[in-house]
Amino acid sequence: MIQKIYEWLIDKYGLQGWWPLLDIKGKNPTKTGSIKGYHPGDYNYPKTRLQIWEIIIGVLLTQNTSWTNVEKALLNLKKSFFSPEEIDKTRHDKLANAIKPAGYFNQKADRLKALAKWFINLKKIPTREELLMIKGIGPESADSILLYAYKVPSFVVDAYTKRVFINLGLISKDAAYDEIKALFEKKLKKDYRIYQEYHSLIVEHAKRYYSRKPYEDPLKEYLKHYNNANRK
Repeated sequence: MIQKIYEWLIDKYGLQGWWPLLDIKGKNPTKTGSIKGYHPGDYNYPKTRLQIWEIIIGVLLTQNTSWTNVEKALLNLKKSFFSPEEIDKTRHDKLANAIKPAGYFNQKADRLKALAKWFINLKKIPTREELLMIKGIGPESADSILLYAYKVPSFVVDAYTKRVFINLGLISKDAAYDEIKALFEKKLKKDYRIYQEYHSLIVEHAKRYYSRKPYEDPLKEYLKHYNNANRK
């Protein structure tokens, strides 16, 4: 069923081209969130150290806010101090002011400086366990960094994933993060491209059908017909 839902989402919305990057001219294929920086079907990104760093910054800044606000904060950083070395040397108040659009700017400035120090000394692809030891990096952020910055097939579970799949009756309301993650990773081919697309497709779908209750999700009707057909 997890695979069938993925196929339905791909057919409905197409490739999403996440993670958006500021220096890429590609447009968002589904016109929500950021309006630029997407690269549908091109999985070569990130190509540079700074692009990896930009994704990591974005993962931190997007906590508890929308991507459009993160994009404003990233553009502010790009104008002034963007590299991990620059951020490490920048005064806290200047950094906080630059990322103000992303909210919780004092807390995020602290965590961004800690991330910068960590990244400067990084010599290899980090493990999930290493990421979880960094202040401000929880399971969702760790998996996002692995999946989008380093192309490690580690499935990302966010609030949209829970909302959609609880409503579809495929996970329980009290299912833990790692339980949901394990479900997807068990049912899907271990391919970072599939994981990237699936996560971004869930977000796109949820924005359209899960903004308010009662949820009127066309996926429910599709699954109903699919299940009935397979019972015959």
